[in-house]
Amino acid sequence: MPRIIYELLRIMKVLNLYPNKGGDDVRVAYPLFNQVEGGGSIPTSPLQFQIAEMSIYKARDLNALWHSRLPIYDTGFCLNSLVSYGALFQNKYYAIAIWTNPVAPNLPQHEWLELRRMAIAFDAPRNTASRMLSVIAKLIKLKFPQVERLISYQDEEVHKGTIYKASNWIIGAHHRGGSWNRPNSRNKSTGLPRTRPDLNKAIGAKTRWEYLLGQ
Repeated sequence: MPRIIYELLRIMKVLNLYPNKGGDDVRVAYPLFNQVEGGGSIPTSPLQFQIAEMSIYKARDLNALWHSRLPIYDTGFCLNSLVSYGALFQNKYYAIAIWTNPVAPNLPQHEWLELRRMAIAFDAPRNTASRMLSVIAKLIKLKFPQVERLISYQDEEVHKGTIYKASNWIIGAHHRGGSWNRPNSRNKSTGLPRTRPDLNKAIGAKTRWEYLLGQ
């Protein structure tokens, strides 16, 4: 999606002009892990959600609407995500989570998965994020039996890591942050410099949270 469309979606979000999108391409949700259905038109508990796989493109569009800090998600690495999940209630999405191989090349690329984006709608009930993490961990264990560890980076400038603590994740490392731009490094495939603008990237200090599957 062109950058101008993302900016338009952000403006509409701020002005509250964007309608709640329906789940027209809803995948079959897993009827597992004590997921329950509710009766109202708006969910009042995260237990009412069905957590299901969804299209990366739909997840990207919803991230543009809901993620207050990093709405744009359009690089090649991002679009090569392994799986995306959505929280559904009465055929509407209320949250998304996008997963890829670890960005850091020195981390295990087959045994670890990284949560690249999690975005929650404004009218989602409290504890939606921690509920999603709990269910998704079980779904990933079924879909990717080789994966041993989940990771996610907390932006220390704006978050306190509350959802990870609530989901029994542990701190794996701290990073002081810095620019993503690497003009003196070259892409092995193209030979071109790794010039990556820091726009829409968190460059501040980060905490890496980890969750061991099967624990």
